[in-house]
Amino acid sequence: MARKTTRRKAPSRSATRKSAPQRPAPENTREKIIGAMMDLLAEKRFEQIGLADVAAQADVTLAELRGEFGSTLSILAAYTKNIDRAVLSGDDGDMEDESARDRLFDVLMRRLDAMSPDREALRSLIKSAARNPPLALALNSMAVRSQQWMLTAAGIPCSGPQGMIRAQGLAILFARVVRAFIDDDEDNTRTMAELDRALASGERYVAFLNGLCRFVPKPGRRAHRRYRDDEEAEAA
Repeated sequence: MARKTTRRKAPSRSATRKSAPQRPAPENTREKIIGAMMDLLAEKRFEQIGLADVAAQADVTLAELRGEFGSTLSILAAYTKNIDRAVLSGDDGDMEDESARDRLFDVLMRRLDAMSPDREALRSLIKSAARNPPLALALNSMAVRSQQWMLTAAGIPCSGPQGMIRAQGLAILFARVVRAFIDDDEDNTRTMAELDRALASGERYVAFLNGLCRFVPKPGRRAHRRYRDDEEAEAA
C-alpha cells in the first residue's frame, strides 16, 4: 500500500505576494517588548540596540522592561520560546503514519511559518552573529534547546548524549535553511527544497552516528574496567 504524502504544496506566487505575513498583535507588555526588539533588529544591528531603545520602541518604561527582561539577549530567548510554542501548539497529530523525516519536515516548516514576519530581523541577527562569537554561541545554545523540542514534536528521540548531538546537528542544518528562507519568496519554494536537502544530509549523518555508537564502549563499563585494573595493580 502506497504511503500517503502530506508535504505541503507551494501556493501560487500571485496568491502569496498579496500581503506579507504579519506578527500577531501583542497581548501584554512582554509581547510588546519582544515585538519591539524584532522591529529594531529589522532596522539595525544587534550590538547597536540598547535597553533604552527597546523600551522606547515598545512604549514602556525602563522599570516595566526590567520587570520582564534582564538583557536584550533574554528578549531574543523569549522570542525563540514563543516560536517553539507556536510550532508545538500547531501539532494536529495527523502525521503518525509518516516517516520521521516527513514529520520533521512538517514541524520545521511550521517553525519557518511562525518566523515569516521577522525575515529582516533574522537577516540582521545572522549578520551580527557572523562577527560576534559570543552572540553566535548564545544563539546556538537557544537553537539546540529549540531543536530538542522540534525533534520531540516529530516523535524523534533526543534524550541523552546522542540526542544532544542530534539536536546540535539539526540546529546547524536548520541555520542553513534559515539563510535560504530569509531571501526566499513568500511561497518558500527554495526554502522547502533546501530543507529537503538538509534533512537528507541529516539522515546520512544520523545513520553514521548510530553505526559509530555500536563500536564505542559504554562509559560505565570502561570506568568499571579501569577501576578493576587499578585495584589489581594496588594488590600486586
